[in-house]
Amino acid sequence: MSILIDETTPVVVQGMTGDKGTFHAKEMIAYGTNVVGGVTPGKGGGSHLDRPLFNTMKEAVKATGATTTITFVAPAFCADAIMEAADAGVRLICSITDGIPAQDMMRVKRYMMRYPKDRRPMMVGPNCAGIISPAKAMLGIMPGHIYLQGKVGVISRSGTLGYEAASQMKAKDIGITTSVGIGGDPINGSSFLDHLALFEEDPETEAVLMIGEIGGPQEAEASAWIKDNMSKPVIGFVAGLTAPKGRRMGHAGAIISAAGDSAAEKAEIMRACGLTVAPNPSEFGSTVAGVLASRPERRASV
Repeated sequence: MSILIDETTPVVVQGMTGDKGTFHAKEMIAYGTNVVGGVTPGKGGGSHLDRPLFNTMKEAVKATGATTTITFVAPAFCADAIMEAADAGVRLICSITDGIPAQDMMRVKRYMMRYPKDRRPMMVGPNCAGIISPAKAMLGIMPGHIYLQGKVGVISRSGTLGYEAASQMKAKDIGITTSVGIGGDPINGSSFLDHLALFEEDPETEAVLMIGEIGGPQEAEASAWIKDNMSKPVIGFVAGLTAPKGRRMGHAGAIISAAGDSAAEKAEIMRACGLTVAPNPSEFGSTVAGVLASRPERRASV
């Protein structure tokens, strides 16, 4: 199984006719993703990449039955695109866009809270690589060929470290159920906790790799939740061991501003909560392999 998306998930691409939207929509379609249309205001009634175009998300959802959208929309307009998608009734919104103002994301978060929990859309991103369920569907900008289908879930704040983990795991013949890039911005749509809960419920996910960064409390909160709620082993890693305090590293989310924000502190919290911590990015594959090999049911079958 997988979480969030599979080969049947009907997807609309917001901003499909732009250069970035066109390039990545082509890649998603080639991978097997069920892209059913695109939304570009003013171009409704036409077509692009042999898919129909619509002026609004409501029109697209009504015509195609789409449940999922991905946004390739400029930062200044992306918050409106996300809220339009939510208002149209989609259940999953993935936003690739980098540079959305924090105040805009605060407005988006408040807007999402107006929906009852059973109808509230799941949002992944912004400033993320997206979601991939290998051999089923790709919703994002990742290189699909490095992902092998299997039984490990991946959640990462860093897109490139998520790629590195997938590549190393494939080299060791370890596959992935779903890989989710939650994005590195300080205000994002969903957290480690949201996806850990889904992986815990997924019967085919045997272990989870959680890749964090400096800045913010997400890793510490997730580790505490894992200790109390996860029955599956979790491998952790925190990027930024040498990052100095008070200096932004790469993007707004990666800044050490308080106690517990540094990589070393987060790694220690992970260990205290029972996670296996990868010592460095070059050992993602070997660490995951070691955890899988040490599972009691695996030892019993050898």
